[in-house]
Amino acid sequence: MRIAVDAMGGDFAPEQIVAGAVLAADEVDAQVSLVGRPEAIRACIGERPVNGRLEIEAAQDIIEMGESPRAALRGRDDSSIARAVGLVKDERAQAVVSAGNSGAFMAVAATRLGVVPGVKRPAIALTLPHPSGYRVLLDAGANADCKPEHLRDFGLMGSVYAQYTLGFDSPRVGLLSIGEETSKGNELTKAAHELLEAADLNFIGNVEGGDVFRECCDVIVCDGFVGNVVLKTLEGLTAMLTAQVREAILSNPALQSAMPAFEGELRRIANQFDAAEYGGALLLGVNGVAIVGHGCSDARAVRNAIGFAQRAVHARLVEHLSEVFAQRAEKSA
Repeated sequence: MRIAVDAMGGDFAPEQIVAGAVLAADEVDAQVSLVGRPEAIRACIGERPVNGRLEIEAAQDIIEMGESPRAALRGRDDSSIARAVGLVKDERAQAVVSAGNSGAFMAVAATRLGVVPGVKRPAIALTLPHPSGYRVLLDAGANADCKPEHLRDFGLMGSVYAQYTLGFDSPRVGLLSIGEETSKGNELTKAAHELLEAADLNFIGNVEGGDVFRECCDVIVCDGFVGNVVLKTLEGLTAMLTAQVREAILSNPALQSAMPAFEGELRRIANQFDAAEYGGALLLGVNGVAIVGHGCSDARAVRNAIGFAQRAVHARLVEHLSEVFAQRAEKSA
């Protein structure tokens, strides 16, 4: 297996991207191809011990974080994003990872790899913790404006993801809305509810914001605008609560002696909601494994993203998605 990594994408590229790739090269059973400016990549590797699983693919252009996604599609074939995605397109790699400009990465991946036949819009699938394991939320930001059929497709894709990656036999799919009743929601969620109910899914109906971390369902469906707000709110809330609990303990002399024990538990809980722990989110629906990393990814996040990519390839997610949508097309015909 070969995993392509955009070495020049991200707030802390190329230093942290290269450091994460070096860590992953010792852990994953795959060749890791760092795509970017060779001289910059070699400078970051420095004296680090590297085994034979790390290689460099040259790309001189860099899509900056603030550029529009359209800019990535116009004469930017030598960008690190385009070259990394190109390795998958040319079947020289089985997965691609980028913490760079997410809009550009998604645009290039969808354009160059194409989408799974039957999928109208790829979606970002986010893994979230809950008391007894994990669940998936999608879309987490790829599509701010959606139609009802897009949400139905998200339900189908999320169900396949939950089954083959998280191990659910018959994933429960819920539609994120402002109330459990069918009549609640905006025009989009009401129309999507009907389509999800008619789809070949274990659809349990509407779920509310308070259900995101309860055990009522395994897949939460929403449009990318709502999903991204959920994600960013979660990140901010986790950071604030962790800081407040730590401050409360340190300011109380009676609790300070127990701080070492509290610190371990705080770290464990915070790690569950730490984007670096998961490495990235899967761009579901494109015809290849593409992992969207957080812009502020550090070495740990990059290492975990590469590991995530390896697991997604082993799970044959793209193949399973193709089968599900092909079966749906046959039934419709």
